[in-house]
Amino acid sequence: MTEQMKSPHEMSSEELFALARRREEQEAAEKEEARRQEREALREKRRELVKQHRKELAALDREIRKLGGRVTGRGSSAGRGGSQAGPSQVLCQIVSDQGEMTISEIRAQAEQAGLDVKNISQTLGYLKRQGKLDSPRRGVYRAA
Repeated sequence: MTEQMKSPHEMSSEELFALARRREEQEAAEKEEARRQEREALREKRRELVKQHRKELAALDREIRKLGGRVTGRGSSAGRGGSQAGPSQVLCQIVSDQGEMTISEIRAQAEQAGLDVKNISQTLGYLKRQGKLDSPRRGVYRAA
């Protein structure tokens, strides 16, 4: 506290350095607090948008059901290999139907099913990490 009472001309270099360091730490703490507040504001905005989105989806789903349609998407399944199935579901179905398959066999079957096979290795890796497929050896997959 005595450093703040002194004018800068009366302070030693160590006192000036300590004062500068404290000021630097204070500014860094203020910046971090501002970033934290901004992050929290953005998270709140995101929560509100998601809430609004869910309400709008629920309203659309009610209208579809009212007209006698089925609602597909999150929480519902379009059936294995159906027209609404995603590429991951189709790949799981292909592999489960055949047992063990190599990547080239999976690629050929996926092409026949009309899938884009450009990133099939990444998709298979994803399914393996998700526990939906198993790889007994390199380049070979089977249903988990």
